[in-house]
Amino acid sequence: MSIDWGAFVSVFVAALLGAGATVLFYALGLRMLVRAGRVPVVTPVEFTDAITVLSEKEIRRAAKQAEKAARKSPLSERQKAFAFACAIGCFILCGAAVFGGILLIVVGH
Repeated sequence: MSIDWGAFVSVFVAALLGAGATVLFYALGLRMLVRAGRVPVVTPVEFTDAITVLSEKEIRRAAKQAEKAARKSPLSERQKAFAFACAIGCFILCGAAVFGGILLIVVGH
């Protein structure tokens, strides 16, 4: 039994680049979303027999801070719209990278 090290390195590099691209597009999409004045506020999840991640007071404070940050944005409405379009584009590229990886696994070559 022999190992084709060239193919192994090729798969490793492709996986590393794919994971890096997915994380990069997602992070850039979130950054553009914040620049567009649409700060995502995630509500906590309550689990049975577990503690709540955030209290109601903390949720209200986070939402208030997000609204304040959106009002303080130095960007014009046109720039905010462009940043939002870039965010959507980044999320689409992130989804395409994930879909392409799944397609490679399912279909093969």
